[in-house]
Order: sequence, then C-alpha cells, then structure tokens
Amino acid sequence: MPAIRVRIGVLGLALVACLPAPAAPAAADAAPAPTVEEQRLDRAVPREILAASGFDTVAPRFARQLEAVHSYAQARRVVVREGAALWRRAVDRAQGRGPAGGELSRDDDRPLYWARLGMTREVRTWKPGFALGEKQRDSLLADLERTSRGQTDIRLPRRAGEGPARVLVTGFDPFTLDRDIRISNPSGATALALDGTVIETPDGPARVETAVFPVRWRDFAEGTVERTLRPYLRHVDLFATVSQGRVGRFDVERTNGAWRGGFPDNENVSRTETVPVTDPASQPQWTTTTLPYAQIVAADTGRFPVYDNTSVTEIPAGGTEAVVRPDGPTAGSTARAGGGGNYLSNEIAYRATLLRDRLGLHDTLPGGHVHTPVLQFGTGNTDPATGTVSDPEFVRNRLDIVAQVRAIVTAAVSATERTPG
Repeated sequence: MPAIRVRIGVLGLALVACLPAPAAPAAADAAPAPTVEEQRLDRAVPREILAASGFDTVAPRFARQLEAVHSYAQARRVVVREGAALWRRAVDRAQGRGPAGGELSRDDDRPLYWARLGMTREVRTWKPGFALGEKQRDSLLADLERTSRGQTDIRLPRRAGEGPARVLVTGFDPFTLDRDIRISNPSGATALALDGTVIETPDGPARVETAVFPVRWRDFAEGTVERTLRPYLRHVDLFATVSQGRVGRFDVERTNGAWRGGFPDNENVSRTETVPVTDPASQPQWTTTTLPYAQIVAADTGRFPVYDNTSVTEIPAGGTEAVVRPDGPTAGSTARAGGGGNYLSNEIAYRATLLRDRLGLHDTLPGGHVHTPVLQFGTGNTDPATGTVSDPEFVRNRLDIVAQVRAIVTAAVSATERTPG
C-alpha cells in the first residue's frame, strides 16, 4: 500500500505539471495622474482654507455623486449641475447670502479656487464602471471648468429703450502659488462680489455680469477667452478684463501686446511665443484700450492711485533688441510686452480687445484691461512658512481693492455712451 500511494502521488504531480499555468492577473489600469495644480490640494494651506469656509465638503460630495452614475450622459448632468452650483455658492457667500460656513472672510476668492480643483481632480482620476474615453473625460473637465467659473452663467438683461447699462467684468484665479500658496487674487474676489449686481451711476443703473479665468497658457491657446466672450460683446455697453498687477496702484493699460513672455503658469508650464490666435495672418502686434481712461484716472475711486499706463516693450522696425517705450509702440514694431507685461493678464486683454476689433466694435464698444494693486498680507504675516492664511489687514486690502474696482466701473460707465437695444 505505501508503494501504491507513492506511485499515485507521482502520477498526480505529473498531471499537474502538464496543465497550463494560470495566467497572471492583469495589472490594473493606472489612474490618470492629477495635474501639478491639483497636487497642491494635499498641502496644509488649501485644506485650511477649505475647512474655514465650509467648502471642504464640495469635492467629497461630488465624488459620491460621480460614483452613483452609470453612463457618460448621467456624468455630464452631474458635472454641469455641480459646477454651476459651486459658482453660485461662491457668489452667494461673497455677497452675504447663506451661511458663511466658517471663519474665513466672505469676500475671499480662494475657497472657489481650491474647491474647483478638488472637483477636477475627482473627474480626472475617476474610474467609472463603464467605458469612459479620453475625449469624454476631457469634455467633462471642460464642462466643469466653464460652469464653475461663471462662464455659462452670464445673464445680460434685455433692454428695450432705456434700461440698465450692461457690463461684463472678468477676473483670474490665484497664481504664483509655489512662491506663497496662501495667495488670493483680488480680481477673482471682484468677480464674485460684482456678479449679477446693479451699480448705481450718475447716468442710471448698470448691471454687471462676471466670469473667472484660469492662469494656464494652454486654456488660452485653446480659445477659452474668445469662446466665453464672443456671444456677449455685441450686447454689452462696456467690458473690463481685470487682474492683479503692481504694488500699491491701479493701472488702466493703454496697449496690449501679441507676445507671451514665458513666466510659468499654475501648471509650471512656460510659453515664449507670439500669442496664438485664429487667422494669424491678420494678427496685429498691438491692440488698444477703448475704456475712457482719462475719466477713470480723473475720478475719485478709492485709496489707491490709478494710472493711465502707456508704456510698452517693443523691437523697433528693422531692429533686433527690445526697448521700452514710455509713450506706446512705434510704427512697424514687434511686441515684447504690453503695458500690462507679457503674462496672461496682457494676453486676456489682447485677446478680448482683438475680438472686439474683429467683431467691428472698436469704435462703439468701450473695453480694455485694469490691473489692481497686489493684494498684500498684513505686517508680520508676510512669511509663507509661518504666516496665517488671513489677517485683518489682508481682508481690508482686498475689500478696498474690490470697492475701488466697482468705483472704476462706475466711472467708466458714466463716461460711456450706451449702445441701443
């Protein structure tokens, strides 16, 4: 019997050896990686800002809703609805409606920025139970960006005869976050504070609609500015693109240049090139403001001085070296910086005013760029490593800048002849 058992055991081993080896389990598909911008969410300051405003629940709730969908169509409905809800929640908070959600000042633009990144990270890294192609995911991200930035929420009033003037104002996300991740952008705060509001001017009321743009070269190259503004420029009385500029002053930028200077964006990407636009053969090197800059500068709008900035940097016709021109560009020159530099603030001004001109509105539509002062933290709170995310002077500075932008818009509308219809 022992010999029989041994022979049976050997036979069994031989049969097992003849069977094909089980296939190794397939490696799980790698989840798409968060962007550089989204990766900053894991740092302490963004988490504190979100918790101190009550916006820390936005991305987790959104993730749960995504997990419950069973098709791309359902996902798109969730993305559009929740993106628009985030924009409306941020506007309501800034304008004093609903709960503050925490001790962070209501005028703060940063909860919107960080909550949006939390949502885009959820979409980017989401692995649904159904097939989701790369183009479909990109489309969801685009929908989320547009809805959560107010770009699909521009509601201009219809006007028969004399009604409120119609004004469009744009702002930007915070930027230079690797220098100081606590940074807020007063232009974004202005957009939240002014969206849907009515400003009383000496010539009557003005209704303001706003949107916010990313600090990313690629979005601008993909036409986000033109896509957002084109449906509305024929129907507004005035537009102003707004961004953060220099310390202690406002600038109404007289001239915008067709050049990207290469400063890294929020994804740490640099671009040094001519501003990419459609129909580059007809692209001018310079565009100009049609805002009533003289009246804006002369008005008493607030505690910061306001300048008519006419300086540019150019390569003169026939030359090879860039030179600064205090009084604007010379004939035939090549742009190297507008009055507002050669970063994305200059680019939004260039794109918006070029669109104005290509629509044939140069002589009838006032529009251009306004740079706000740099939003500074209070004395003793300037070190990013040891400072707090907010302080009373920081809040006061932001409130004063927002109020002065409102006053600048008021002065501009008062100096503007309204378009009919």
